[in-house]
Formats: sequence, C-alpha cells, structure tokens
Amino acid sequence: MIKSMTGYGRAEETINGYAVTVEIKSVNHRYFEFSSRTPRAYGFLDEKLKSYFQSEISRGKVDCYVQIEALEEADVVVNLNLSLAKGYLDAYKALAEEFGIDNDVKVSTLSRNNDIFSIHKAQADEDAVWSIVRTVAEKALVKFVAMRLQEGERLREDILGRAEIILDDVAFIEERSPQTVAEYNEKLLQRMQTVLEDVHVDEQRLLTEAAIFADKVAVAEETVRLRSHIAQLREFFESSEAIGRKLDFLVQEINREANTIGSKAQDVEIARRVINIKSEVEKIREQIQNIE
Repeated sequence: MIKSMTGYGRAEETINGYAVTVEIKSVNHRYFEFSSRTPRAYGFLDEKLKSYFQSEISRGKVDCYVQIEALEEADVVVNLNLSLAKGYLDAYKALAEEFGIDNDVKVSTLSRNNDIFSIHKAQADEDAVWSIVRTVAEKALVKFVAMRLQEGERLREDILGRAEIILDDVAFIEERSPQTVAEYNEKLLQRMQTVLEDVHVDEQRLLTEAAIFADKVAVAEETVRLRSHIAQLREFFESSEAIGRKLDFLVQEINREANTIGSKAQDVEIARRVINIKSEVEKIREQIQNIE
C-alpha cells in the first residue's frame, strides 16, 4: 500500500525496571534522513535506532525522541586507589617517626581521605537496554506506519481522481482533433472559392494543404502515450514498494505530453483542455512530493 512521508507514532512501556518512551515523527524529504535525541548516558542507542528505522522507512526526514528512566537503583561500584592509600600510610609513619609520636593510624583514619575512593554506578548492559528500547520503538513504529498508510490512502484517492479528470480531457481531445481537420478543410475550401470566385478549385492542392494541416495538428501519438502513463500510474499504486521517485518521473512525462499537445493545438477548445490537464498534473505533482 501507498505510504505518506508524514507520520507520527508514540509508545511508552515499563520493562525490567526501565520506563521507556519512544516518539517518532517525519515529514517529506527526497531521501532518508534521521536524527535522534537520547539521554546522554544512552548515546550508544543513536546508531542502533537509525539502522532499525532505516530498515523500515525508505524516505522522509525522521526525528526520534527517546526517554529512559531507571526505576531501580543501579548497583554502585566503589573503587579503591591502593597506591594512594599506601602513600598516606607512609606519610603517617614518617610523621610519627619525625615527631616521636604513636602511629595510631586505622582504616577509619584513611577513610577520611575521600580521594582514596571513587564511587560510580555500574554501567548499564548496552545489549539489554537496546532490547528494551527496541521493543518500545517497534510499538511506536506500528502506529507511525499506520498513520503513514492512512494518509497514503487519501493521497492515492486524490491522485487517481485527478487522473480520471485527465483521461476525460484526453478523450475530448481525441474526439475533437479530427473535427478540427474537417473544419479547416471547409474553411480552406471557402477561402479558395472566394479568392478564385467561380474558377474551378484545384482539388489536389486542397488535399495537400489539408494533409499538411492534419499532420501538423495530429496528437494521436501523444494521447496514446498519455493513456499509457495514466495506466502505469495506476499500476504503481498497486505496488508494495516505495514509489515516490517513480511517480515523480512519470508525472514529468505526463506533463511533457500535455505540453506537446498544447504546442500543436490550433483549436480553442483543445487548448482549454490542455490547460485543464496541466493544472491537474501540477496538483498531482504536489501530492506525490509527500509519497514515500
């Protein structure tokens, strides 16, 4: 199904002592562009999130926001600087010897020197955290894709409706084009009879002029290609792949055929229909800018 490049999804869940929230939103962009905001301590998630979402999203500017709260106190690790402690002990011993006093240094005495100890929380298990975040990200992605599909369906209906309008105009041009040749023949005959008055009109010359005009204004090839392009447009919408770039190219081709018909048009009604076609093509072009 067709997906829009505009989407939003959010999920939050508490898993194994972590409260995690993942929020995804995107807007249209020619390529896949990803940015994420994660807590400083979990910066390792950025590349993992990018790879995960890129496997599911082909195009669009995607922003991802992740909040992680550890509900349980992390294990605390206390490190002891033994060389520094030995330095303190040696200093106390030297002090006692120098002044002839008792060396009554105990562990409690050393513990007052805070620089001997360093305290920090145990580092989080990256694989475990990523597994939790990915679970929540997957749920946010489901909502995100659902919104893209819903918007994509609206775009599909709008574009196919405009394609039908174009086909109606093409049908009119196909019917009207031969009539313009017949009308030209009639006008040409009248002009020649007026100029030559009662003199016999050269039928061969008349046929030659008419043939030149018919060839000049012939648009059958262009209308056939237009119908082919519209048929291909419909086929694209049945694809499960990303089709935004293909549609962009196809619309350029549709517009090119309309321009060719417009340059050949020698009839006001056909010219009006060409303007209608170009107007609808432009509206389709705007819509497909938001298709993945």
